[in-house]
Amino acid sequence: MSDAIKHECGLAYIRLRKPFSYYLQKYGTVMYGLNKLYLLMEKQHNRGQDGAGIATVKLNIEPGHPFLYRTRSNVQQPIADIFHKIGVEIQELEKYQPDIKKHPGLMKGHVPFLGELLLGHLRYGTQGKNNVEFCHPFIKRDLVPGKNLALAGNFNLVNTEELFDLVNINPGDFQKQSDLAAMMEVVHHFLAKEDALNPNHADLANVLKKATPLFDGGYTISGLVGNGSSFVMRDGHGIRPAYYYISDEVIVAASERASIRTTFNVGENEVLELMPGNALIVDDKGNYKVEQVLPAKERRACSFERIYFSRGSDEKIYRERIALGNHLSKPVLEAVNYDLKNTIFSYIPNTAEVAYFGLVKGMETYLNQIKVQRILSWGNDVTEEKLQEMVNRKIRQEKIAIKDVKLRTFITEDSSRNEMVQHVYDVTYGTVRKNEDTLVVIDDSIVRGTTLKESIVRMLARLHPVKIIVVSSAPQIRYPDCYGIDMSKLGDFIAFRAAIALWKERGQEAELDCIYQQVKELQRTNQLHTENLVRLVYKPFTPEEISNKIAELITPVELDIPVQVIYQTIEDLHESCPTNTGDWYFTGNYPTPGGNRVVNKAFINYMEGKDVRGY
Repeated sequence: MSDAIKHECGLAYIRLRKPFSYYLQKYGTVMYGLNKLYLLMEKQHNRGQDGAGIATVKLNIEPGHPFLYRTRSNVQQPIADIFHKIGVEIQELEKYQPDIKKHPGLMKGHVPFLGELLLGHLRYGTQGKNNVEFCHPFIKRDLVPGKNLALAGNFNLVNTEELFDLVNINPGDFQKQSDLAAMMEVVHHFLAKEDALNPNHADLANVLKKATPLFDGGYTISGLVGNGSSFVMRDGHGIRPAYYYISDEVIVAASERASIRTTFNVGENEVLELMPGNALIVDDKGNYKVEQVLPAKERRACSFERIYFSRGSDEKIYRERIALGNHLSKPVLEAVNYDLKNTIFSYIPNTAEVAYFGLVKGMETYLNQIKVQRILSWGNDVTEEKLQEMVNRKIRQEKIAIKDVKLRTFITEDSSRNEMVQHVYDVTYGTVRKNEDTLVVIDDSIVRGTTLKESIVRMLARLHPVKIIVVSSAPQIRYPDCYGIDMSKLGDFIAFRAAIALWKERGQEAELDCIYQQVKELQRTNQLHTENLVRLVYKPFTPEEISNKIAELITPVELDIPVQVIYQTIEDLHESCPTNTGDWYFTGNYPTPGGNRVVNKAFINYMEGKDVRGY
């Protein structure tokens, strides 16, 4: 992705179902659970780099001894930092008792994070600051084990303020800045009530059935309770992903299927998807059930998971990204006038690579059809030279763009900083025939267009192609997200700025003020959640008109090389990714009322010149 956006988070949950002695005997280490947690988190490190945290609950601890532990880090490599510190603690123990790793009981008693219940989290900050205090898991402590709770999740809520009111809590400054703090208060509120009815044996299904209907947002959350029970739950629309694997040794859950498969070396069909509104609930004995907590709603799983966020090592995601690229082959062929001899194909590294393979496959299919037609048209007039020339024709592919390490500079003035931004990417010289070749590059999505204009288009222009075509495997991003992706300001979106520019070109800016007044009326009557009026901003224009204006906006003023932008269609997106139909960033069709409220609030902020979040 050329315009990096903060997104998602990663969740890792493990419940060991055997005593530590079992893992020592079978796998040669009592650290089996912690080792697997480390791998499960590392295999999802793409999902969060602002911080990480883990929590552990130990079973059957004598009264008066700690049973819930947590540690967090927000250094540059937080996962490594956390597990390095655990390793140092064990090394210190080995100084006094070299064979301590052979004694499960001693290890459990002396290593704080050696517990039967393990919860890990990777954070990308979309709400709150990036201080370590905002890293998950959050914990609530109590003298009663069953009222202790560690909670982490991959989510955003858009009704945080209302949640505090619903449970009659006056939030402090910290709680106001964290939606997890709000979620924690609500879940713990109902946990404490359930525990009062059945001390240390609260019915977690009842807790979740009372708490989660109050949440407006997309979420996968996991909680560890001090009595040894635990849960993993997914929102009713399935917006955020969740997968699980169960054997007689472990119960595992994570945000990505491939991470579980790799960590535990299991087949695709052994890792199941936690369906929308369902909770995986594990009791203190390690028995489990999957229960429908929220009523089934329309499935609206995030399509960005398939386009970009999740790692492409999952075979289904890989095939879907191939399909996304393949669907773009026809409009690209039309854009280059079917002239493959004078067209070079490349991609913006590195996340667009799989979609690029799909695009090239589409080109190869077309070229092979042409080869067959040409050869058949020759009849008996076939020579070895003609046949060799035709058979050897190939799609021209080059590694044009090279992404350098993040450039850091002491320069603060804007003009000099913009010069530095141009060099985020470098170019491979000698790959394009000057003033002869058209250059086609595919990106997985175009959000702000800033890097395209200030770096990529300028860089490609150095090769002097006759035309630059930028292809996006995602449709036009038009609307904010409020379910876990850090896209909340309308003015940041190149598609929105293109629509505004078209309004101004037509001399109809007054119409924008009319839309603004309609939105303000919704706000006045507390109806912002009822409909998405920002759709009216795009209504007069075709997708092609907006794409053409985007091409103008990402073209540096001094550049005389024509630039074209081609986007994925909504229809082809859904055909490529049939199980993840959440497309509100492209269509404005939000799955919950909070989405409408956020997009309308974002429009008010834009019209009033406020550079603040919409939620």
